[in-house]
Amino acid sequence: MTDLILSRRDIDFLLYEWLDAESLSDMPRYRDHSRETFDAVLDLSVQIATEHFATHNKKNDANEPWFDGEKVHMIPEVKQALDIFSRAGLVAAGQDYELGGMQLPTLVEKACFAWFLAANVGTAAYPFLTIGNANLLLKYGSAEQIERWVRPMLEGRFFGTMCLSEPQAGSSLADIRTRAEPQSDGSYRVFGNKMWISGGEHPLSENIVHLVLAKIPGGPAGVKGISLFIVPRQLTYADGSRDGVDGVPGSVGTGEHNDVVLAGLNHKMGYRGTTNTLLNFGEGKFTPGGQAGAIGWLVGEPHKGLTYMFHMMNEARIGVGLGAAALGYTGYLHALQYARERRQGRLPANKDPASAPVPLIAHADVRRMLLAQKAYVEGGLALNLYCARLVDEERNALDEDREQATLLLDMLTPIAKSWPSQWCLEANSLAIQVHGGYGYTRDYNVEQFYRDNRLNPIHEGTHGIQAIDLLGRKVVMSNGAGLDLLINTFQKTTGEAARHPQTAEFAAELDAAVFRIADVTRQLHNVEHPQLTLANASVYLEAMGHIVLAWIWLEQMLVAAGKSDGFYAGKLQAGQYFFRWELPRTGPWLDLLASLDVSCLNMQDEWF
Repeated sequence: MTDLILSRRDIDFLLYEWLDAESLSDMPRYRDHSRETFDAVLDLSVQIATEHFATHNKKNDANEPWFDGEKVHMIPEVKQALDIFSRAGLVAAGQDYELGGMQLPTLVEKACFAWFLAANVGTAAYPFLTIGNANLLLKYGSAEQIERWVRPMLEGRFFGTMCLSEPQAGSSLADIRTRAEPQSDGSYRVFGNKMWISGGEHPLSENIVHLVLAKIPGGPAGVKGISLFIVPRQLTYADGSRDGVDGVPGSVGTGEHNDVVLAGLNHKMGYRGTTNTLLNFGEGKFTPGGQAGAIGWLVGEPHKGLTYMFHMMNEARIGVGLGAAALGYTGYLHALQYARERRQGRLPANKDPASAPVPLIAHADVRRMLLAQKAYVEGGLALNLYCARLVDEERNALDEDREQATLLLDMLTPIAKSWPSQWCLEANSLAIQVHGGYGYTRDYNVEQFYRDNRLNPIHEGTHGIQAIDLLGRKVVMSNGAGLDLLINTFQKTTGEAARHPQTAEFAAELDAAVFRIADVTRQLHNVEHPQLTLANASVYLEAMGHIVLAWIWLEQMLVAAGKSDGFYAGKLQAGQYFFRWELPRTGPWLDLLASLDVSCLNMQDEWF
């Protein structure tokens, strides 16, 4: 089963041959680590993902959580797997030793987590949401909040969520109505409704720590008036107010139920193992302290909630891209195995109907579909691990290098989220196609991978939102410094590739594409009409995404060049495919952008 989840050989290539994970141990934070410790955690992750996550993936999908009006029920294997994950210390893998963590580099941590996302994304979502929640509070929370909320999350006792969207507002956060009323003791009472809250209710942990966006009455209008609050499902007590928790000094326990109520579960196309909820805050079903209103605590300063939440959202967006790549990757491996084992048809040159059918992989068109999948999923995984490497540089580099890493990460984040969400989903579609009619049935796993992956172009900011972020904000921030840095990064690679006979051709093609998109970017922003500039932003995201992935593939080709075994030959062939089949797509896209086409912008409601 391991060989159908992810490729350990590819992970090792990306970590050690391309991204030089071993050099991270030169950074003070990671000096206790080496390839030996990295491999040990990877081996552990592969084992747990294979034996405890993948084994209930289909069961989790077929038996989604259900709500009886009071409690959520789910198959027992989910909690069993998550308990093992927590006991292994993986929730805290990237955290400081002082917090019970391993101080694992983000690069290695994400490589480990990719196995769980590929094995069972529905179960994996719970701890990964929790990790994002904990990381936000570690950055912006008080020392008391870290002790009360973060430590139990890192131990796997509490799980976390983020509560942004509301039924009437969706992604338009300026229109949220949830309010937080200040109390005399420094706490707040929260009232409102939150929709699409993944992991919002379940029986998997002692408590659920909700991070809730709400407005304090009298604050500024729109997004400038949004604050961030910790609103737990249950209130807590610390050792000293009671006898401690299971005899552990200083531990935090759960007490009275907060006024947080599950209104219902959303029933989804995929990701069925992860509860997705509508939560009511302050409706009065529970009365903590003798009154209605969910008790919450302000994180940081008032009216800076959206800024804080974006810390978690940006982390989550890279996580979405990683999950999309992982789901595409496992689908590709399933299709590859099927194509090797399934015998069907004969080659065009064989006219003998009595001859034995050939494996599907012998057919050129099947190899085309497999090669496209390989290019998409290996490229998508590589991009997200590169971003993880940037996080390590951002955390540990000197000031100037840190600024460069931050700037480059900002530029790449919308692409790291959206490109795998679109193209690794296409890989899942092709995996179904390779299976033929069988792929459309639940007898095989590939249809579930497609359904699970279809969420990724939507959540944590849709494709269109990422496109507007990239074209409207990222490429012009700091007077275009981010775009300049990205282009310079491309050109460092093409300069090296131009000197190697196996990659020189592709270096020239990438240089031409980079020059063209830089020119088109200038054209778009020279238009004194913001709506027109952004009207076709999704096409811009696709073009820039393909150029970024061409660069990612050129980087991998440089490592593989001159090496002779089948693995490296496969890298070179997939890279060649991307340059000859995928990068040319950017030409018509850029032509369309340069034309300032108004077909979509000028379409009227009554014309549909």
